[in-house]
Amino acid sequence: GNYELALDRALEMVGYQKFRREQEQARQEGRYLGIGLSTYVEICGGAPSAVAATLGARAGLWESALVRFHMTGKVTVFTGSATHGQGHETTFAQIAASELGIPMEDVDVVHGDTGQIQMGVGTFGSRSAAVGGGAIVLSTQKIKEKARKLAAHLFEAAEADIVYEDGKLFVAGAPAQAKTIQEIAMAAHYYASDLPEGMEPGLEATSFFDPKNFTWPFGTHIVVVEVDPDSGEVALNRYIGVDDVGNVINPMIVDGMVHGGIAQGVGQALQEEAIYDESGQLLT
Repeated sequence: GNYELALDRALEMVGYQKFRREQEQARQEGRYLGIGLSTYVEICGGAPSAVAATLGARAGLWESALVRFHMTGKVTVFTGSATHGQGHETTFAQIAASELGIPMEDVDVVHGDTGQIQMGVGTFGSRSAAVGGGAIVLSTQKIKEKARKLAAHLFEAAEADIVYEDGKLFVAGAPAQAKTIQEIAMAAHYYASDLPEGMEPGLEATSFFDPKNFTWPFGTHIVVVEVDPDSGEVALNRYIGVDDVGNVINPMIVDGMVHGGIAQGVGQALQEEAIYDESGQLLT
């Protein structure tokens, strides 16, 4: 990662040198201004199964996704990564819609139902988008590969000449004669009598994605505070966060996650207390 870039950007945003001058002036006036700075690198996207095993894990840490095109042209994504507030229903639908070239509202995401969903590993360690989303992408790639084979058969063309673009399939150089992926899905289900030899009806794919590495988000956070010398009360005057999270699927959801993390950190630093009894047992 480019760690210096994140640090420099955060220092620029907070106006570090200017603040130091303001801090000195405030001290002379009896006001106590402080600045706190934290740079971090995280280990997320857990985890490559082979690595996890060397660290003591006794299970593979892949993730699964079944992506199913219905004959109506709608899509259902079954994911083993269950949401508990991160917005998977939105981001996973965006991934499938973007990869397949269909409207996002045509994608339904099903999670957390063991009566419907193939085996999954779960949601923890900031792995949902990186590993669960990766499995969805793999399944959409398999679907597009089958769609190209079927389109080549219907167009009586070579598979290598089929272009998949914005949810449409056509022979290179002849986009006006394109068929939509929804039409291909209908053909895969309804017109099963006219499939390439050896091709099964339907248009769906299941994938189990086992990443080769972790993900490594990083950044710099800076806070400017004022401390009341009599009461010890801390006021947060400014908070700057510069985070490199990789490819952003949904900016609003990412912003919400960062805001929530900041709120949690502030709560731990300033408003939460760890209370123990005389034997050292944590009571809170």
